[in-house]
Amino acid sequence: MLNKTLFSLSKILLRKLGIESKTTNSIPLQNHSSLLQKPPNELSEKTVVFDMEGSLLKSQSLFPYFMLVAFEAGGLFRALILLLLYPFVCLLGEDNLGLKVMIFVSFFGIRKDGFRAGTAVLPKFFLEDVGLEGFEGVMRFEKKIGVSTKLPRIMVEGFLKDYMGVESVIGRELRVVYGYFVGLMEEKDSLKMINVDRNKKIGIGCSSNTCLLRQLLHQCKEVYSVNKWEKRNWQILNKERYPKPLIFHDSRLVFRPTPFATVAMFMWLPFGLFLSITRMAVGILLPFEISCLIHAISGAEIRISNPKQSLKNEGKPTGVLYVCNHRTLLDPIYISLALKKPVSAVTYSMSRFNEAISPIGTVRLTRQRETDRQSMNRMLSQGDVVVCPEGTTCREPYLLRFSPLFAEITDEIVPVAMNMEISMFYGSTASGFKCFDPIFHFLNPKPAFFVKILDKLPASQTHTLGGISKYDVANNVQTKIAETLGFQCTNLTRKDKYQILAGNNGIV
Repeated sequence: MLNKTLFSLSKILLRKLGIESKTTNSIPLQNHSSLLQKPPNELSEKTVVFDMEGSLLKSQSLFPYFMLVAFEAGGLFRALILLLLYPFVCLLGEDNLGLKVMIFVSFFGIRKDGFRAGTAVLPKFFLEDVGLEGFEGVMRFEKKIGVSTKLPRIMVEGFLKDYMGVESVIGRELRVVYGYFVGLMEEKDSLKMINVDRNKKIGIGCSSNTCLLRQLLHQCKEVYSVNKWEKRNWQILNKERYPKPLIFHDSRLVFRPTPFATVAMFMWLPFGLFLSITRMAVGILLPFEISCLIHAISGAEIRISNPKQSLKNEGKPTGVLYVCNHRTLLDPIYISLALKKPVSAVTYSMSRFNEAISPIGTVRLTRQRETDRQSMNRMLSQGDVVVCPEGTTCREPYLLRFSPLFAEITDEIVPVAMNMEISMFYGSTASGFKCFDPIFHFLNPKPAFFVKILDKLPASQTHTLGGISKYDVANNVQTKIAETLGFQCTNLTRKDKYQILAGNNGIV
């Protein structure tokens, strides 16, 4: 009964807006819920042309996506300007002049070649905004064409192709002058459909997007309308249902930057910056016991779990090698705090500034196996060492492939499982300034870090004493850490991450 009522209201609305004509009277505009009731075999061989913002995303406002572009690609000052202009955007309307204002502020002066937010930043937030009902409607079709009538194509193409399996993306282009965006959209009509038989095309559009509905009615055999009020009851798509696992992303922001959340962030920043610098200074200048106490008072929580067996390496000529997964730049420091003694750390492409202020000793690896082997042997002869075989941080509950170099160095191996909880900023980046990583980490109001030191590998599971392949040792340690954290092991490497997020090999 409800579907029939909505269908009647949709027809009345279209008639009022003049969308129906003699050429479209035979094409019914059906409610989106009826699409979900159709058997999959009726739709699998059809091509769907869907409205990305209106029929896939749950939220009504596009402000968070432009704020992400402004903050990540343009910086803090540009983000503040966009926030201050948001009341005027609301007055002008996000679908009309207000949309043009947000596009101009977010993109003006941004270099096109260096713009990677569409592939490295936005997909995470798009996925977190996908409605389950909209997703199920789109994924019933084998061939998919995504249409974006509001967001520029450069913002949505990476998400739709990489994570939704869309063959083609139709959207308006941004004007470029001398390699820089000028913040204006091309006026030409970019919504011409790809050459597909009309009888094999089915359209999905939002009831409020009358322009797109008009085109769908003329070019598709069937058209389904998504009511914007009905979308409010949609469920958010669970991570387990993602067509492709989200492993890599590169935003500094943890939260979805809605207007109110962004205001809260800017209100926190002055005090947060002072707190961050204070936390860093305390960790560098004061002894471990005192710095841990001050960090706890300031809200920075550290939870430590040590093994029952002793980790002392008495009678051995070398130190213990602590092998951990990599969550932040500060992992070796937290292990040092957990052990209540200084350790050394080997690093991959760490910024010189962070090396200079580090409270523990660091040695930069060269990625030349023999040279790195000698460096690690020298460090172990002087004491305990921490190594992160992933070679780079991973934010999601996955472990990248462990480099087996550590298994060749020593048989005194102790796995360490690391995890963290943050609410505002990520303390790692692939394409930004790495020297700011510790500042962003401590900018979080209550960062929590978890360190669980596992039992030392028995001699039978090591390379030299046990005769186990170095690759099997590395895989074994990776599996132990993953099982402890509830993470999933992958074969992805540091190079894979930086090629996806930054378009380089990750060399600083």
